Amino acid sequence: MTHPAAPRRTRRRGWVRPVLAAAFVVIPLAEIWAILQVGQLVGPWWTIVLLVLDSMVGAWLIKREGGRAWRALREALQGGRMPAREIADGALILIGGTLMLSPGFLLDAVGILLILPFTRPVARRLLTTVVERRLVVVPAAGQFGPGFGGQGFGTGFGPGNGRRPGPEGDGPVVQGDVVE
Repeated sequence: MTHPAAPRRTRRRGWVRPVLAAAFVVIPLAEIWAILQVGQLVGPWWTIVLLVLDSMVGAWLIKREGGRAWRALREALQGGRMPAREIADGALILIGGTLMLSPGFLLDAVGILLILPFTRPVARRLLTTVVERRLVVVPAAGQFGPGFGGQGFGTGFGPGNGRRPGPEGDGPVVQGDVVE
């Protein structure tokens, strides 16, 4: 049996390859254009100095913010709470650091925005929205068979139904164990 959302999933991902192909062409061309513009503005040697300085600042930021994210992750795990925010921060720092590896000014600017602690919450909200859309699946009514999605078990008892089975469904609930 095929999943009802399977055809939609393949149609939805049909645009990914052309967009990636265009990105692998457009982004390097935009980086070259930006480097040439900066080079015309400040000269070739200052452009090289800016690129090296940009890389050094990026490496320092990655080290600092990566260390903070790692400590926050360890504290969350030791505190026994789900480290969702810390994992998202770590992922954003990793993505930002990867963008900082490429020579150029445009991707470095995006990478720095993902790494800085005061701009990261905006990116975290965007990342959370994207991940939630990809992971959360709401089943259609009746997809799991009888008793789920509004259909009863034949006697009206099922998930989401406030009635309890038994001779008198309106009585009190007594918690206990069955002992033989």
